Amino acid sequence: MILSRRSLLAGTALATLPIGIASAAPAPAPVRPNLFVGTGGDGHTYPGAVLPFGMVQLSPDTDVERWATCSGYHHGDGSIMGFSHTHLSGTGIGDMLDVLVVPTREPLKLVPGPLSDPDAGYRQRYSDEQAEPGYYRVRLESGVLAELTVTERTGWHRYTYPRGPGHVLIDLSHLVLDKPGEKPLITDAALTIEPDGTITGTRRVFRWADGRRIFFAMQLSKTPTRIQLYGDGDAPATGLAVKGKRLKAALFFDELGDAPLLIRCGISAVDVAGARANLAAEAYHWDFDRTRRAAMTRWAETLDGLRIQGGTPDQQAIMASAQYHTLIAPTLFSDVDGRYVGLDDKVHRLPSGQFAYSTYSTWDTYRALHPWLILTQPVQAKKLIDDVIRQTRESIYGPPVWPLQGKETGVMIGWHGTAIMAEALVKGIPADYASAWPGIASRSFDFAAPDKDNSKGRDLYDAKGYVPADIWFESVSRTQEYAYDDWAASHIAKAVGKTAEADRLRKRSGNWRNVIDPTIGFARPRFNDGSWWKDYDPIQLGHMPKPWWRDYTEANGWQATFLNQHDVYGLIRHMGGDARFEAKLDSLFNAPSTLPKNAPPDISGLVGQYAHGNEPDQHAAYLYAYVGAPWKTQRMVRRLLTEMYRNAPDGIIGNDDCGQMSAWFLFSALGFYPVDPISGAYVFGGPLFERVALPLGQGRELVVDAPGNGPDTPYVQSVTWNGRPWSKSWIDHATLAKGGTLTFAMGARPNPAFGRDPKDRPPSFDQMPA
Repeated sequence: MILSRRSLLAGTALATLPIGIASAAPAPAPVRPNLFVGTGGDGHTYPGAVLPFGMVQLSPDTDVERWATCSGYHHGDGSIMGFSHTHLSGTGIGDMLDVLVVPTREPLKLVPGPLSDPDAGYRQRYSDEQAEPGYYRVRLESGVLAELTVTERTGWHRYTYPRGPGHVLIDLSHLVLDKPGEKPLITDAALTIEPDGTITGTRRVFRWADGRRIFFAMQLSKTPTRIQLYGDGDAPATGLAVKGKRLKAALFFDELGDAPLLIRCGISAVDVAGARANLAAEAYHWDFDRTRRAAMTRWAETLDGLRIQGGTPDQQAIMASAQYHTLIAPTLFSDVDGRYVGLDDKVHRLPSGQFAYSTYSTWDTYRALHPWLILTQPVQAKKLIDDVIRQTRESIYGPPVWPLQGKETGVMIGWHGTAIMAEALVKGIPADYASAWPGIASRSFDFAAPDKDNSKGRDLYDAKGYVPADIWFESVSRTQEYAYDDWAASHIAKAVGKTAEADRLRKRSGNWRNVIDPTIGFARPRFNDGSWWKDYDPIQLGHMPKPWWRDYTEANGWQATFLNQHDVYGLIRHMGGDARFEAKLDSLFNAPSTLPKNAPPDISGLVGQYAHGNEPDQHAAYLYAYVGAPWKTQRMVRRLLTEMYRNAPDGIIGNDDCGQMSAWFLFSALGFYPVDPISGAYVFGGPLFERVALPLGQGRELVVDAPGNGPDTPYVQSVTWNGRPWSKSWIDHATLAKGGTLTFAMGARPNPAFGRDPKDRPPSFDQMPA
């Protein structure tokens, strides 16, 4: 059965600090951060300390026993287990939470105890919780003030104790809840007190990234009075080293109130030597405040350029929060010496200036997160593209799907690493795409290659033109998403001189037609004999009674009907033309918001049957522009911006999915969105604010002006680019990425003439931007 993940989330709030922008108006005040947006509901984000794309995510953990705590943290849980060094942001499957540190003055307890009874274990209630980019603090009920900050590869702790004794527990058994019946989730663990006092250790974890390794090296500013190691079953160990599966160390101090206890910890996926080298390179002093200032400066350099005028304070905070969340993943995975573990399970070493990364949620992030980084962080985007190409070469599966910590999890469907590479190619990021082609070709054509759930049925997809619903689950979505990856691969094939393959892929990218029944205008399960599911209901998830055998991936028939991103005009023709397609879109947003009992929580944030809380149809509101009715896009996008995001812990209606939900907000609040990232086109919606200034790197800046824009003016009257009239309902990446001023004249009533002419409508498939 395919792995799935997610349900509802939120961004967070990140400060946008001031820079000057050309305007007669006074410079707007800084937007203060609220890093707790997304940590409540089913948001699955965390509030702790991290640097942009950093290896270490040092954050509190409140629980590991529910889906709501995939990140280890849930706002309002009331007690903290401790502080671990690795976390996932907004995902729907849990993992990580490595090297838990528990500072306390209470009697030693070796288990956390249940959330319902914090006194039964080492959990502690807490108060005075604060978070800002690169820094976190909280006061624990034992009286300890805990502060956290980071470098890229090290976590820094500062614990201020009241006078008297205390201890620190290091728990290597801490991880996301074991599932009944699974094999042991930790093996090959070790803890050692080295001669110089450094605590080193490792464990192998079989959770989501099956069999990943983590190594650490930890140093303390004070020498413990006594150290006790514990082996499996919490049995006390003798000596200064222990091996097993579930290990712990208790570090006792007779007096901790005379000065704060500092802990600095380096991690590595390669070996202990790598963790020690990372620690030596990035934690060569004991000045916590110096490290904190450096982290805050790094964030300021990354975030300060975003300036916002207009909107409400909450909307500005959401915008800034979204910017923050797009800068957390993918996460650094190579050590300071360039070593990393590849998807071939081998250790590789990169030359100076190159970096390996982990945590690519490609099924989600190819849609808006990677387009956002290409537009606003081109230097970082180049590093990521080089890394995706490298992973494509190293993996037996070809283009990465959901790589985590050197393991291909294979979660979700398709092989959307191809889409990420193709978009970068089209948008002019130089890279060695030719070296990725063999892996792409293998995934696209070699049906005997080792497989994962994400490409089940691709042989039948090639032979029959679709994945049969009576042979493979999620067949309708598979057919459509395989078609998009074919579209992506065709661009790379053409660029590297594989003309025949490019033609084959381009033609095969039309296979989406074979699961859209034109007689009813819906994406519909189709069986191996060519027949359609007779008792079709677009609200249902599939034709089988078993809840896991679905015909769609985290969607139903309504949402899957509009999944096509790359051949929108083909879809319009297939469904009967502009008028019928527009009416069908209207029906999507106006249908009753009912779901079957077996619907996953991922299908959330309903407006009619449109589900904003999950990715398959997040572009759907922009499809009105393709039938010459962009004013309907403007109306719906404004509604989604204001109803689906809030400046609160449960402030976004679906999992952030490593920044995808946040990137949707960022693009849409600016007034445009990449319906098909590979096309190089951004389709206009309508901006949320009066003015936004956004750095694009290399001295370029995009200013989006909408004078007088407010809650009652969602409709675009006209557009200018650098002062010149712009009649199109879209703009191309090459133009926008140069920087300039995009001005929207907004109004309270629609202007149906804007974008109505077919020549002004967005490009798609055979109609590409010049």
